[in-house]
Amino acid sequence: MNQEVHIEAYDAAWADQYAAEAMNICSALGNAELLLEHIGSTAVPGLSAKPVVDMMLGVEKLCQIDEWKGQLGAIGYEEIHHPDMPERRFFRKGPRGAGTHHLHIYVYQSEAWNHQWLFREELRRSLAKRKDYERLKQTLARLYSHDRKRYTAAKAPFIQRTIKQAQRCRLP
Repeated sequence: MNQEVHIEAYDAAWADQYAAEAMNICSALGNAELLLEHIGSTAVPGLSAKPVVDMMLGVEKLCQIDEWKGQLGAIGYEEIHHPDMPERRFFRKGPRGAGTHHLHIYVYQSEAWNHQWLFREELRRSLAKRKDYERLKQTLARLYSHDRKRYTAAKAPFIQRTIKQAQRCRLP
C-alpha cells in the first residue's frame, strides 16, 4: 500500500468538520435514528493526526446499512470491503489514499463499538497517554511514511494495551 502517512498538528476545525458531516449524513439518511460519534485522533483535542475525520455509526444490525448505501453514495461515500473485519462496515469519502472522512459502522454497544469509544475517551482523559500515542504515531509515520497498512498495524499493540488498561479502571 503506497499511500503517504502524513500527520498534522491538532486543528480545532476537525470538530467543526465532524459536526458538518454528521449533519450531512443525518440529512441523507432521513428519518433514521442515528447514533453517530466522532472517533479517531481528530476527535481528541490536542492530538496530532492524519487529517481524516473518522466517525462511527451505531446500528442494531450491520445489514441495516444495505438500505442506506444509495443515500451514502449520493453524498460521496463509497463502501470499502474489509473481509478481515466482519464486525464493521466501512465507507470512505474522497479518493483512495486522500479520503476526507471515514465512516465506520458497528453494532451499537458491541465490543468493537465500545473499544472505539473507550480508546477515544482514554486519550481525551489522559494527557500522558495522549502524548505517548502522539510520539508513537510520529515515529511510525517516519518509519512507514509510504505504507499506511504497516503504520496502522504498528499502532495496534498500543491501542489494545490502552483499551485493556481503561477497561480495568472503569467503574461499573
